[in-house]
Amino acid sequence: MEYRKIKDEEDQIEDGVVGDAVNSRGVSPSTVTSFPTGSVDRLRWKRKMVVTIALTILTSSQAILIVWSKRAGKYEYSVTTANFMVETLKCALSLAALTRIWKNEGVTEDNRLSTTFDEVKVYPIPAALYLVKNLLQYYIFAYVNAPGYQILKNLNIISTGVLYRIILKRKLSEIQWAGFVLLCAGCTTAQLNPTSDHVLETPLEGWMMAIVMALLSGFAGVYTEAIIKKRPSRNINVQNFWLYVFGMIFNALAIVTQDFDAVVNKGFFYGYSLITILMILNHALSGIAVSMVMKYADNIVKVYSTSVAMLLTAVVSVFLFDFHLSLAFFLGSTVVSVSVYLHSAGKMQR
Repeated sequence: MEYRKIKDEEDQIEDGVVGDAVNSRGVSPSTVTSFPTGSVDRLRWKRKMVVTIALTILTSSQAILIVWSKRAGKYEYSVTTANFMVETLKCALSLAALTRIWKNEGVTEDNRLSTTFDEVKVYPIPAALYLVKNLLQYYIFAYVNAPGYQILKNLNIISTGVLYRIILKRKLSEIQWAGFVLLCAGCTTAQLNPTSDHVLETPLEGWMMAIVMALLSGFAGVYTEAIIKKRPSRNINVQNFWLYVFGMIFNALAIVTQDFDAVVNKGFFYGYSLITILMILNHALSGIAVSMVMKYADNIVKVYSTSVAMLLTAVVSVFLFDFHLSLAFFLGSTVVSVSVYLHSAGKMQR
């Protein structure tokens, strides 16, 4: 899941934790300006390196942990309970960030949790969309391997960009449109399978699920941004807190409708392992890494992290899952990396 941060120059929408978790750095402006210029530059460089490494590791390990959490090709744990725990952890992290803000800045009209029905009534829609998208994230691995998933999930860049154009009337540059075309070509190239009668390694079901996930993620992200922009002064942690509360509610309903008997008979945490716990932490912390990139680094860092994560996932999958690192995959992932860079560069030229 996913972090949503409003920034006019950067249309970055992710399922994760909020940006104000890193707003309060514990260092006042006067303290920062008292450092020599060289010290400030070194501090910024260290922060940039830390968030780049963190985002790369979290991004590359996400698909690996999901696949690794299977036993004999099946999830022994309930995926609905895992999703519920992810939403609960993100909600707790948002509350922890708010607690720190309240301690440093006091409780104000914009950061208080108390709200009105009109403000919170819009959150169930994106929460429901993220619920379906996050559940599909587990089931897609019946058709897609971990490296293929890292490639195909970049399709949400296209869905988000197109929905921005349709819903928010935001113009896309020619470079961004070119990036979309390259992204489609790269995803297709990476899936070529020369050793089988099937042209593409991922079957039609996998492609359809990837497209549906991209559409759900894109629409939920754009819708959430439209909500947040109605009250830009409202603390993003408060807004995400209520979004995650509804996420918990919907995931609880999913547990009751889908896994109620299994949870009652076997227990809520039945089938959980260390890998499952790490997977839940990964999903919750990925949003924090994105927020830190937005605050301490730039879009190029995310492009770099995405590109390295695709190759790192493939290399690790060679040893863990006997993945065959083909020339088609390498070329396809390279084209995808270029397309992501073009999309990022196109934003800066608008």
